[in-house]
Amino acid sequence: MIGSHDRILTTHVGSLPRNEVLTDLLVRREAGDTIDAKLLAGEMDKAVADIVDRQKAAGVDIGNDGEQQRVGFQTYVPERMAGFGGASKRPMGRDLREFPELIEIQKRRFPNRGKGQDAPQAVAELKYLDAAPIGAEIARLRRAAGNAFSEIFMTAPSPGIVATTMLNAYYDSYESYLKAIAREMRTEYRAIHDGGFLLQIDAPDLAMARVINFQDKSDAEFQKICELQVDAINQGLAGIARERVRLHVCWGNWEGPHIFDIALEKVLAILLKANVGALSIEFANPRHAHEYGVLKRIGLPKDMLLIPGVIETTSNFVEHPELVARRIEEAVAAIGDRERVIASTDCGFGTFAGREWVIAPVVWKKLEALRQGADIATQRLWGRKSAA
Repeated sequence: MIGSHDRILTTHVGSLPRNEVLTDLLVRREAGDTIDAKLLAGEMDKAVADIVDRQKAAGVDIGNDGEQQRVGFQTYVPERMAGFGGASKRPMGRDLREFPELIEIQKRRFPNRGKGQDAPQAVAELKYLDAAPIGAEIARLRRAAGNAFSEIFMTAPSPGIVATTMLNAYYDSYESYLKAIAREMRTEYRAIHDGGFLLQIDAPDLAMARVINFQDKSDAEFQKICELQVDAINQGLAGIARERVRLHVCWGNWEGPHIFDIALEKVLAILLKANVGALSIEFANPRHAHEYGVLKRIGLPKDMLLIPGVIETTSNFVEHPELVARRIEEAVAAIGDRERVIASTDCGFGTFAGREWVIAPVVWKKLEALRQGADIATQRLWGRKSAA
């Protein structure tokens, strides 16, 4: 994994807006409709090529396929794994429970979207069926990307976010379920790694699940659950060098008050036990922008990179490049090393097909601002302009 050795590099968290045609096909396929395979493959080809071009034009250094090939960052898993059926009764998040007015707003704003609350549940022994779909994703991204990026990454969900989205109705314990998911998801983790890409593990469960699945637990009880979830991540990553893996953690990619979020200070030490080389975490989110102080107090291992979110992903405000630069400088000050900071977004811009908080034209403006802010920070931190 490359660091910002002579300038501040930029990346993002993974998902980018899907066009209407592809969104419709992905949502319909998830719902069980028969979709023409050649039509879908063709639309994916066009979408991935377009997303690569748009990232390159915006100045993204470390890019991906924008998750164009998936209906959601984790809800695609039942399409590739036996053992799921029915529908999960995932609890309503505390933000929505305490502020029910948000529910109607979301229903009106996202009438045609991928499943989030009612995804299938585990009803039998899990078994990864076929590596062909992940192989096709890797091949499509490789064809489209060429030499567009300094490095290419691909995302895969953590065992914990699978377990807290597709609930357990089969295994004798949550820990057993996590282990089963880790065992089977290893197929995708290895495929991405063996394909030559950086592997990003998406693990919002390590913070977000506190206010959804485990809102009735104490912080101490949730910390123990996080320990299990990090252990499961490490089981799934067995045999993969930590420097080829980055971990994304967040408090949930929705526009809401977030006043019930768990503090970073209560989970950071657990996150640092993950066998990864970089930590991607929200810092543009207004509820968490102050938490750089936690990094100063607890510290980041000297061989771990920080990928701070310096662009917010649920509003159509475009951050000023000067603000982006200041946020990058604050991240550098927090860990004391300019070369171990890669500027990023808080979360993805297309977490689920059909649920994009930010309109596509503004997404590209935000990524342009990310590049511009990184260039300003480079000039200040290195005393010269970026070579990008």
